[in-house]
Amino acid sequence: MHIDAYLFFDGRCEEAIEFYRTTLGAEVLMLMRYSDSPEPMPSGMIPAGSESKVMHASLRIGDSTVMASDGDCKGKATFAGFSLSISAANGAEAERVFAALAAGGQVEMPLGKTFFSSHFGMLADRFGVHWMVMVPAQRS
Repeated sequence: MHIDAYLFFDGRCEEAIEFYRTTLGAEVLMLMRYSDSPEPMPSGMIPAGSESKVMHASLRIGDSTVMASDGDCKGKATFAGFSLSISAANGAEAERVFAALAAGGQVEMPLGKTFFSSHFGMLADRFGVHWMVMVPAQRS
């Protein structure tokens, strides 16, 4: 069994994809707009004028896949009850990623040393997606 995250940005998906390409080196594996659908959208599924919004996208970030969509395009994205966790290779990478994701967002716990990691911090990025950034403890 394998689990991937699927994020709904309610109209800001393309902006989010570009942000994650810049900050995390995300690679777009697939992107389909509502206008690309081989079948017409059911009436009322998306607001008029949203045909160019992202119906489905698949991004490769490091070794992980994150899927994304504009969902119902109503501009009310909510990301509650979960965080995406990034395991950085070292402190410098953790600091770079944390600062990049925090730009325009909200730091919830500044990046710092904890009993379980040399670098750990939590934030919500500019889209409201919650992240935990850490350097995993070295195992002997």
